[in-house]
Amino acid sequence: MCASVKYGSRGPALIPRMKTKHRIYYITLFSVVLLGLIATGMFQFWPHSIESSAEWSLDRRSVHDAPLVRIPMSSPIPERGDLSCRMHTCFDVYRCGYNPKNKIKVYIYPLQRFVDEVGVPISSTGLSREYNDLLSAISDSDFYTDDVTRACLFIPSTDVLNQNSLRIRETAQALAMLPRWDKGMNHLLFNMLPGGPPDYNTALDVPRDRALLAGGGFSTWTYRQGYDVSIPVYSPLSAEVDLPERQPGPRRYFILSSQTAIHREYRVELERLKEENGEALLLLDKCSNLSQGLASVRKRCYKGQVYDYPQILQESSFCVVLRGARLGQATLSDVLQAGCVPVIMADSYILPFSEVLDWKRASVVIPEEKLPEMYTILKSIPHRQVEEMQRQARWFWEAYFSSMKAIGMTTLQIINDRIYPYAARTYEEWNNPSVVKWSSVNSPLFLPLIPPRSPGFTAVVLTYDRIESLFRVITEISKVSSLAKLLVVWNNQNKSPPEESLWPKVTVPLKVVRTKENKLSNRFFPFDEIETEAVLAIDDDIIMLTSDELQFGYEYFNYLYTYKMPGDIKNWVDAHMNCEDIAMNFLVANITGKAPIKVTPRKKFKCPECTAIDGLSLDQTHMVERSECINKFASVFGTMPLKVVEHRADPVLYKDDFPEKLKSFPNIGSL
Repeated sequence: MCASVKYGSRGPALIPRMKTKHRIYYITLFSVVLLGLIATGMFQFWPHSIESSAEWSLDRRSVHDAPLVRIPMSSPIPERGDLSCRMHTCFDVYRCGYNPKNKIKVYIYPLQRFVDEVGVPISSTGLSREYNDLLSAISDSDFYTDDVTRACLFIPSTDVLNQNSLRIRETAQALAMLPRWDKGMNHLLFNMLPGGPPDYNTALDVPRDRALLAGGGFSTWTYRQGYDVSIPVYSPLSAEVDLPERQPGPRRYFILSSQTAIHREYRVELERLKEENGEALLLLDKCSNLSQGLASVRKRCYKGQVYDYPQILQESSFCVVLRGARLGQATLSDVLQAGCVPVIMADSYILPFSEVLDWKRASVVIPEEKLPEMYTILKSIPHRQVEEMQRQARWFWEAYFSSMKAIGMTTLQIINDRIYPYAARTYEEWNNPSVVKWSSVNSPLFLPLIPPRSPGFTAVVLTYDRIESLFRVITEISKVSSLAKLLVVWNNQNKSPPEESLWPKVTVPLKVVRTKENKLSNRFFPFDEIETEAVLAIDDDIIMLTSDELQFGYEYFNYLYTYKMPGDIKNWVDAHMNCEDIAMNFLVANITGKAPIKVTPRKKFKCPECTAIDGLSLDQTHMVERSECINKFASVFGTMPLKVVEHRADPVLYKDDFPEKLKSFPNIGSL
C-alpha cells in the first residue's frame, strides 16, 4: 500500500516546512558532520582511497552485464573464521595434485552482482579498479585455469578489498552461496582495508569460515602464521606518479615524516625531535590552505611551505611510517618507491610478505615507545648499511608493491611455495635484487631440484686397495633402479685392479678407469664415460647405505670442480689428501646459494677393512686439517657459503606403521 503524497512547486511535501532559523541550523550541522566524515575517510583511514568504477571490464564483460543474484534473507552465514587454521588442517592439498611445472591452478568465479531481497547491492562501490586489475593479472598468469575441476585455489569475484564499502552480513552470505565454497576450503580473499570504526579490527570482519585471507593490516593477534598472507596496502600513486630511481647515498634530510592525521601524541613527540635536531628532520602535515581533492593529496606542508608528495620522500634517508587508525598504511608503499628507508613504528604489525621477505635489509622497525630515541637509533646505523637499505627498499617496491599484479602474483607464489616446498624459491631469490654470479664461472649449469628419472645417474666409485669393500659397494649400488652406469676410479698406480671375472655381476655397464696420480680430486673429474646429468660420487668404504637411500637422493658438479675451482683449493686438497668433500660443498653452495639438507637418518661409519694405516680419516691430524681447510676455503671464496640448517628429508611413510610392500623406500635406516 502506498501513501499519497502532496506535490508542490519544489517537489514532494513529505514533512512540514521548518522555520527558517531552524532549517539553517540543521543544514549547517549536517554539513559540518558530512565534511568531517569525508575528511576522516580521506586522511585517516587511507591516504589514497581505492578508486572504484563500474566501467572497468573483466573477461571482456562489463560489470553491468554480470548476472544479478538475489540473496535471500534466510541464506546461511559462514562461521566467523577459525584462528587455529593452518595449511595442514584447513587446506586440502590433494586438490592441487602433482604437476610437472609445480604450479597451483587458480579458478576465478564468474562476475556476479549480488543484491539483497529488495535489490540493494552488497557493496556501495561494486568492482574497484584495483580488484579488477588483480583478477585480470591472475587470469593472464600461469596460475589461472578456467576448468573448475582442476583448480587448487578459488578466488571470488566479489570485491572485499575495502571493508568500508561492504555490507558485512550480506557479503558473507554471498560467499556462502558460491558453488565450491565448502566452508571456505581452498578459497582466497584479498582485503586491504580491514575493520571499521571505532575499533578497526586488524582482519576482515566478514565471516569467512576456513578461507585463506590475504590481508593488508594483520596484527600478531589475527594473523594465522603459515596460512594467511600479509599483503601491502596498495597506493594508487604507484601508477599515477613516476619516481625515477635515485642512487643510494646521503639526502637533504635525515628523517622525514609525511603522514597526515596521525595521533596527537606522535605529533607532539615528532615536534620535540624536530626542535632538538633542526633541519635534519622535516615534519610535514596536510596543507590547510589548499582545497580538498586530488591536488591536496599530492601536497604536504610545513609552516606554509608546500612540498610535492611523494616526490619529497626522495629527499630523505629515513621516512617515518606510523600506525594510523589501521596498522597497514599506503605510506609504506610510497616510501619504498622513493628509495627512502622506512622507519616502521606499529607494534604487533605483520609486515607485508614477511613470510619470505627479510625486512631487516630494507627497513628499521622501532617499538612505538622508543619514538623519543628514534634519532639516536638511526644515527648509529653505518652509512654503507643505509645505502644498501635504500637500494633494497626500492627493489622491494618494484618487485612486490608496485602494482596489483605484483601483489597478487607474490601472494600466489607464497602459497605455491607452501604446497610445493621442494620447488620453492630460495631466500636469495626472494630477497636479492639480482642474482650474484660467481665471477670465476661464466655460465654455471643448474639442474632441477629433483632430477628426472629417465636419464638415471652414474655412480663414480673412488677406490685404492679395498677390494672386498669395493665389491660390496658395487653390489649395493647396482640395486638402485635409477643407476645408468658404474665407473670405478682406480687410484692405485702401484697395483692393477682385479681381473674382470672377479667383479660382481651387474646389469648396467661397468668400467674401470686407472688414474695417473693418486689424487682425491680424481673422484670429481668429468670423465668422458659420464653421460648422465646426475652423478653419485662415493668412496669404496661407504658400505652402510642401502639402495633405497641412494635412490632417494642424487645430484652432480664435476666439471666445475675440476676446471673452475677458484684459487689453489684443488691443489691444497690433493696435497693434504683431505677435504675434497668440503671443497665440493663450498663450490655447490656458492653457485646455487642453497643450504645442504640431511637425507634419511644418521648412521655410524662402517668399514671392516679400514685400519689406522690406510684409513685417511683415522689419522690424528685429519680433523685438525678439516678445520684448517674450512678457513682456507672461506678465504679463497671471500665468503662463508655454508649455512647451518636444521632440515632432514625423509621419504613418505618412512616410519609409518604401514605394509612394507606399499612403501616406496622400505629399506631405509636398516643398517
